[in-house]
Amino acid sequence: MKKIVTLSSIAFLSTMAFADTDMQSEIDFLKKEIKELKKQQDSTTRTLTDVKISTNNDNIKFGIDFRNAIDVLEYKNNETGETARNHSLLSSRLYLNMAASPMKGLSFRGKLAIYSTWGAHLYVNDDPLKDWSASSKPADTVMRLKEGYFVYSDKIGDQPIALSIGRRPSSTGFLASMRENESDEGSPLAHITNMEVNGAMVKLDFTRYVSGAYVKLVYGRAHTGEMENVYGTGNDNVIPYADKDTIAEDENVDFFVMPGDAYNNGQYQLMYQWAHIFDTKGRNTSTGIPKGAAGTADLFALSLKVNGIGDEISDFLDDTVAFASIASSRYDAKDGHTLLSSADGGSSNGHSFWAGVYIPDMITDSGRFGFEYNYGSKNWTPMTWAEDTAIGSKIAVRGSAYEAYWNFDLFGIKYLPSQVRYTYVQHDYTPNANCSGWTVPEPVDITAQDLRFFVSYRY
Repeated sequence: MKKIVTLSSIAFLSTMAFADTDMQSEIDFLKKEIKELKKQQDSTTRTLTDVKISTNNDNIKFGIDFRNAIDVLEYKNNETGETARNHSLLSSRLYLNMAASPMKGLSFRGKLAIYSTWGAHLYVNDDPLKDWSASSKPADTVMRLKEGYFVYSDKIGDQPIALSIGRRPSSTGFLASMRENESDEGSPLAHITNMEVNGAMVKLDFTRYVSGAYVKLVYGRAHTGEMENVYGTGNDNVIPYADKDTIAEDENVDFFVMPGDAYNNGQYQLMYQWAHIFDTKGRNTSTGIPKGAAGTADLFALSLKVNGIGDEISDFLDDTVAFASIASSRYDAKDGHTLLSSADGGSSNGHSFWAGVYIPDMITDSGRFGFEYNYGSKNWTPMTWAEDTAIGSKIAVRGSAYEAYWNFDLFGIKYLPSQVRYTYVQHDYTPNANCSGWTVPEPVDITAQDLRFFVSYRY
């Protein structure tokens, strides 16, 4: 019996020895694999580090925002019974976003855009677009510069300061980003400025005195005066890019804009903006020439956004955004010209009100419903060339506009932000198009509707 036990013990110990040998071999093999993987990782890290060192971290990051939309449009003149419609306006918009920061305090932002209707012509010839507005209206398939600017930030003593030059992010600004299902807001208040701005900016930060307070001082140019044929015809007096004296009405149109935050603690945000336009376009009363340098314009806005109603009353109210904005416009005509309803030194005053609420949809994880109302008086004329709807700018309505929309992520995928939106506009006066100061607003009864669905890919 003892011999049997001894033999069994020997057999067991032999088996364990062989098992230990196999296990040790596996462990050694795994250690070797880990060592090789670590070596490859170190090599990759060194390669990336070498690239960053060789380029001094001077590289540019790209992003994509690709949107496809269908709009169902309908117009009706209730006085004449005339109607017009388009039941399938199809459009595609591509943004190629760029960002770089080669050194501390210096950054670049850019955005190239193609915004076209399906089946569009290559170029728009019948209604030439401004270089700064063409990327914001569905037209042809040409890629254009929508944004391109640098920002340099530093301090002068205790005063933070930022400087910037270029085409600023000035469409889809404060209060407009929600209805566009955009996560980022442009710089100015959309109530009076929703168009691209070429200019120079100085920003002064005052958060050390008031929570979130700052002011921006922006000077730029919206229109370059007449310079056609300055090379001359049949003579040697070539004067490139000089202002022509033969058409004194076609002057440069410059502007000064001062937007800022009066207060912003994360829940309550109060913004303001004043804009002054030099030599704005109106009509020469003696020649009848429209779009001449007819006077000046001043626009004001004060906007409040409340991000969360109350203090932890409910999750629904915590995620609710409410806002209200008031604005006014004043156009002063110079002698011999008309601007809107004024002439020969007179002024045309307009005002507007905009309110809305943005609430959780209670259906999807991150979806939201939005409801907005706009009102504008007879002479209300903001700078909104980048139309916010396919039926024209509802922010610039001379009458009332009602809007409801649902923002959601298609299939629950955050890279596919989408929207269903309905806009109804009642025009009580001549519809406001392109800040057209040379058009006298007349009473009308015109309605317009836009039902839109879009899906975007953003990365």
